[in-house]
Amino acid sequence: QRQMCIRDSLIKLYAERSQLKGFAFSADDSNQEEFDNDFPYVETEDQLRSIQEVKKDMESSRPMDRLLVGDVGFGKTEVAMRAAFKAVNDHKQVAVLVPTTVLAQQHYTNFKERFNDFAVNVEVLSRFRSKAEQKQTLEKLQKGQVDIIIGTHRLLYCLLYTSPSPRDA
Repeated sequence: QRQMCIRDSLIKLYAERSQLKGFAFSADDSNQEEFDNDFPYVETEDQLRSIQEVKKDMESSRPMDRLLVGDVGFGKTEVAMRAAFKAVNDHKQVAVLVPTTVLAQQHYTNFKERFNDFAVNVEVLSRFRSKAEQKQTLEKLQKGQVDIIIGTHRLLYCLLYTSPSPRDA
């Protein structure tokens, strides 16, 4: 009985989603190519395929529904970074949700380093930041002065209970 209810709910959800129109991101431009080419390692075949599939999804007007799974060290973060750059390049803000504070800090460090040459503002929201720093980060986020925000579940709370940024208009 419960499985049928879940199945029926999922069928209804996906039917509704199939009727929605999402934001279609622009095709790659020279900025995206420069960012992609700045990757200091050789991409794996799976990584290149995943990057291509994610970008294709982003360029479609259908809402994206993709989960990227892989072992530690197989390049998922670079796939996420290229997708984030694509979004920022189209004047959108990006939220990167992670399960732990330590991972938030690691991603923050990696994103800051990777985006350093590209005029992209990256911030982190975690318990490693003081209340004053968190407040300042949220204010900058609401003003559209943060391109990529990285955080744990605290980020969801803040995004749900604060007003949207000017970029959402």
